[in-house]
Amino acid sequence: MKDLNRIIVNGGVLSPGELKYICEVAEGLGLKTISFGSRQDILFPKVIDQKKLRELDNLQIVESNTVGYENIVSSYVSADIFPSTSWLTSDRYLYILEQFRKQLKLKVNITDPKQRLVPLFTGHLNFIASEYEDYWYLYVRLPEWEKTQMYPALIYSWDLDRVSMAIEAILKEDPETIEMIFELVTDTIETNNRTIDKPLEVPFYPFPYYEGMNRIGADKYWLGLYWRNNKYDLSFLKAMCDLCSESKIGKISITPWKSFIVKGIPMKSKLLWEKFLGKHGINVRHSMLELNWHLPVANKEAIKLKKFLVTNFDKNDISTYGLTFGITDYTREGYYFTSIVIEKNTLPKGLTDFKIRDTYNLLYAKNFDPNTRDYIIHVQDVDKMELPGLLMELSQLYFEELGTEREDLSSSKVVIDTIEEEVYQCKECLTIYNEIYGDITQNIEPNTSFESLPDDYICSLCEAPKSSFKKKILVK
Repeated sequence: MKDLNRIIVNGGVLSPGELKYICEVAEGLGLKTISFGSRQDILFPKVIDQKKLRELDNLQIVESNTVGYENIVSSYVSADIFPSTSWLTSDRYLYILEQFRKQLKLKVNITDPKQRLVPLFTGHLNFIASEYEDYWYLYVRLPEWEKTQMYPALIYSWDLDRVSMAIEAILKEDPETIEMIFELVTDTIETNNRTIDKPLEVPFYPFPYYEGMNRIGADKYWLGLYWRNNKYDLSFLKAMCDLCSESKIGKISITPWKSFIVKGIPMKSKLLWEKFLGKHGINVRHSMLELNWHLPVANKEAIKLKKFLVTNFDKNDISTYGLTFGITDYTREGYYFTSIVIEKNTLPKGLTDFKIRDTYNLLYAKNFDPNTRDYIIHVQDVDKMELPGLLMELSQLYFEELGTEREDLSSSKVVIDTIEEEVYQCKECLTIYNEIYGDITQNIEPNTSFESLPDDYICSLCEAPKSSFKKKILVK
């Protein structure tokens, strides 16, 4: 995406008026279409007047071939329509995103672990909702780090922006461990942290179908729209924004899959929307074989390969429901976020004058769950014609494993057996002290027994005294 101009869209959420303005700006620059990026941003091609682009004060723009700011990714798009944490509503996302008033150079993800549409761990700072209202796990992978590390405290919703800014400010200290980051952040700002009493649990859900007109509750609908080539017609988008305003729809949200979703379409407007889509010739029922792919933007070769593979799947009547596929090259930086990765090998150095057939590697996520962040090489250096059969083989393996006991991993825990664990709970606010995790907010090391806590120990949340904690049996 370095050769594209990016329009920052915080959390992938914008109003119909904002999207229409962006479309009008694009038209003024001579464009007929716009594209969406994997970080829920909007992309303009490189071949436009950069001087005119710089004059647009109303847009947050990162110009092509520049190291600039990153878009915040959020799972706002999935709220109310896919499985979600009960307290994490659409409004709560908007309140949190509103706190981020300064652009960040680090990639920030703000996500719900119960949804599958938006990846959890593709950022440098990955805030993941906990079961405690307004508290978040934070998983950190700074640009120079090879592995993701968990921040040793839960972070309060209204501290997310301040913590992100504080971590970005201390990058010059070149922190190497999460403990160093915690100490530096604690020295820099005051936060309303909460102690961690249990590991993050990420339930496994198949990848959802996110296209077409779908019902929400008793009287509303949501609409998912997808273009095969990721080139969205500006005249259609402008007309759709006008229809959103007419239907009193306040927000449009971009997905990381180069598509977008409109939520809250009133039942009385459903027919009007269906006629609108028909008038513009919009197909809203693509096969699931197409919707679950992540491709590099504006890469004709990747689109051609995807079409070849999908056609083979279709001919062989293969189901890929719940799986996701990505096409990339061997030099790709960053982390994958699809179940299966098709990795194109680079041409050997010194052989540029020779015509050599492309070869590919196939990787798949452990348990076929990209949230594990652990990829297994299935095959290496295979020809393009071998890919369909090998991908069908992986698809069969996925369905054979589906529903069986899944391996317990640090980022994805599936509880199979009931486990009883002794903990101590504050009777005032129900905060739990778990001896396994200690309480980093008060410098209490892991594996510190409750009896060993100092007499002046207080609840990390409500500051009730140690005497307010009662022994409980936590059933997991």
